[in-house]
Amino acid sequence: MTALAHQPSRRTLTLLTGLGAALTAAGPSTAAPRPAPAPAAARSGIVARDGARLFHRDWGEGRPVVFLAGWGLPSEAWAYQAAALSDQGLRCIAYDRRGHGRSDAPGRGYDYDTLADDLAAVLDTLDLKDVVLVGHSMAGGEITRYLTRHGDARIAKVLLLAPMGPCPARRPDNPDGLDPAMFEQFRQNVLLRDYPRWLETNSGPFLTPTTSPEMKDWIRGMMLGTSMKALVECNRSATAMDLRAELKTIRIPTLIIQGDRDASTPLEVSGRRYAALVPAARLIVYEGAPHGLMFTHIERLNADILAFAQS
Repeated sequence: MTALAHQPSRRTLTLLTGLGAALTAAGPSTAAPRPAPAPAAARSGIVARDGARLFHRDWGEGRPVVFLAGWGLPSEAWAYQAAALSDQGLRCIAYDRRGHGRSDAPGRGYDYDTLADDLAAVLDTLDLKDVVLVGHSMAGGEITRYLTRHGDARIAKVLLLAPMGPCPARRPDNPDGLDPAMFEQFRQNVLLRDYPRWLETNSGPFLTPTTSPEMKDWIRGMMLGTSMKALVECNRSATAMDLRAELKTIRIPTLIIQGDRDASTPLEVSGRRYAALVPAARLIVYEGAPHGLMFTHIERLNADILAFAQS
């Protein structure tokens, strides 16, 4: 589900998976050697520039893959990717965006510059290099702004999963965008009035007809835990962004994956536009797939992430 839907009644939101850090205590003399301890800053937590604490999960060893969830979802939304891929030679890391999950929920910092700086705090604190960034929906904007604001020295590749359109609002040079007033109406008349009901109504288009009721309940539960301030302000930032010029500056390998049944941010105005703007981009289209690919196409998506990360 995404807050950037073209028609608020159909909008679905996005998510990000949870990953947990597991430390195995070494036994007596026959135990395997302990892994090198994490930097002290990482053990004490990740702290953003403004003091907000960011909760993160860190599983596995190997090339680091950092997952960023979409609007309204915590790191737990990537559970099906992190659990599988951390057993296949990848170090899977995810963090809760401020106002989401177990991170601090300050009343500020939901603009894209600050969110990009939060990503930088994660990468710098954990001292990650040769990273593959994976972002769903709204997170594509955070990744793009990180690259233009902080550079790509730590980043090897980028995977954008069902990214929202690079310029959602109507502008003189973007006549196909939506009237900004529509986004404000959504915030005032939907988010700030009956967000739980909207989640219930929009879980169908976000997933597939075969998705179990239990899976839908789990996703809604994650999203209901997100700060209302974060929901409103992240929606405001995401719908006002214009990433077109920034996307043209990305030079590292970029893979875009999106379904042709995405009701939240349709393929023609999102994935295809990203592919046309990013010089080194490649687009893979999943036939019949909705916006919530990480829940509906688990095996195929995991295989594509693994192949991209290991190539």
